[in-house]
Amino acid sequence: MKVRPEPVFTTRLVKSEDLNHHGTLFAGRTAEWFVESGFISLASLVDPRNIVCLKIHGMYFRKPVKSGEVLKFTSKAIYAGRTSLISYIEVTKQNTQEPIVDGFITFIHVDEETKPRAHGIEIEPVTEAEIRMFEKASQLRNK
Repeated sequence: MKVRPEPVFTTRLVKSEDLNHHGTLFAGRTAEWFVESGFISLASLVDPRNIVCLKIHGMYFRKPVKSGEVLKFTSKAIYAGRTSLISYIEVTKQNTQEPIVDGFITFIHVDEETKPRAHGIEIEPVTEAEIRMFEKASQLRNK
């Protein structure tokens, strides 16, 4: 089935329990939200019970985040292999466009015994930006 996924948006309020010893957003909490956002982007394409995270390809922090800031996670499924699905996630502070964190995550479509199973999805990039992201994700498959 050919699809053209739409971006999915989630938001998070950074609270004191989300901070590290420097008083900025803890990378582990960010990773949790990052994976969740990527997962949600796939849930409209396949049954979420059949998705497991395989690998975070990178989470690059560009700026610190402090308590009280609201983060917007924009995630989009951008690549589909036979059993894999790759999402791209970009995090911005609310009401800004400049990314503070971004990266790719590979998920695997599995059966009830968590064995890889073909999902039948084919992502068709159309815009130049979609084609660039599709090509980047394609290169991540074997890394």
